[in-house]
Amino acid sequence: MARVPSAVVAATGLVGGYGVARWTKKRQLGGAVLAVAGVAAAQQWRKQAGGKAAGALTATYVAAFAGSHPLAKKVGAWPSVLGVAGAVALASWAVADRKA
Repeated sequence: MARVPSAVVAATGLVGGYGVARWTKKRQLGGAVLAVAGVAAAQQWRKQAGGKAAGALTATYVAAFAGSHPLAKKVGAWPSVLGVAGAVALASWAVADRKA
């Protein structure tokens, strides 16, 4: 079975978590999607790039989630989520996926 790049997993977690929360009107469900994808991405990051890189990328993932909220007030919700998801995907690719 083909491996899904960690960049895709992380970006999907951010976008999917927001989408699920918005469309179901259940923030907890969106948070669960965000968390499951974050854990899956962190496991891949640890295997591909080591513990320190996984810690840094996990912090980036959490910071992107938190940062998307104030950014959304300036640019709108979807542009904010897509922007931070792209930034996390790029960081993930650069640190972990590019080497794999």
